[in-house]
Amino acid sequence: MVMQTNKEIRCSSPAVSYGKVLFELNIPEESVRKTQEILKSVPQLSELFMNPTVALKKKLAVIDRVFPEDMRNFLKTACRYRRMDLMDEIFAAYDRCRDEKDRILRAVLTCTVDPSKEQKERIEAFLCRKYGADEAQIEVRHDEELLGGFILRAGSDEYDWSMKGRLDRLTRALAH
Repeated sequence: MVMQTNKEIRCSSPAVSYGKVLFELNIPEESVRKTQEILKSVPQLSELFMNPTVALKKKLAVIDRVFPEDMRNFLKTACRYRRMDLMDEIFAAYDRCRDEKDRILRAVLTCTVDPSKEQKERIEAFLCRKYGADEAQIEVRHDEELLGGFILRAGSDEYDWSMKGRLDRLTRALAH
């Protein structure tokens, strides 16, 4: 097994800042999700909000008519400061804040074959112990190029137990 740790970069981008503010506003999660759903299902709204030729007054009126009441002030602020193009990233930052508060760790398991229920439970238990999480949620992805085994990514850590990774490391070792 090889574990790689990359230095985690704390981003202070506008999207991260807005996501943290959205989380700290304590708006009900269902309102946040409804807003996210509306923006995703009606792409013309995003186009309208990002169009510089549409008057701000009209954009704010659309927000009042379309979105949940407890999200309107946040959206109007994002609109005024021309941050509506960052909404996907803002929602992602909001989700990271929620996960951190709820002590949920998200990980990605890349493999050639789905793990058994027992294997997945053992991986979840390992992640909870290692990262002090109350819950680990694992997204399973498939990649036949791994040739077997798996790669587990959690946070900035990567655990490579794949046959391809082992062969690559062996090839590098023999080359030296």
